[in-house]
Amino acid sequence: MTLVELSELARAWWGAWLMVLFVGIVVWALWPSQKRKQDMRDSAMIPFRDDDEPAANTKIR
Repeated sequence: MTLVELSELARAWWGAWLMVLFVGIVVWALWPSQKRKQDMRDSAMIPFRDDDEPAANTKIR
């Protein structure tokens, strides 16, 4: 296989490879996972946590 043939083969399959890569990343990102769900719930509740102590070293100007 010459370099020209290899280049033509790569050019022909490049679009398909990028599409498969894109779909794989999207599926991985949206795949339901119990650990990620719990992490998301914990992160979503950060603004609603009760702080017993005021923030340290904060000055109101």
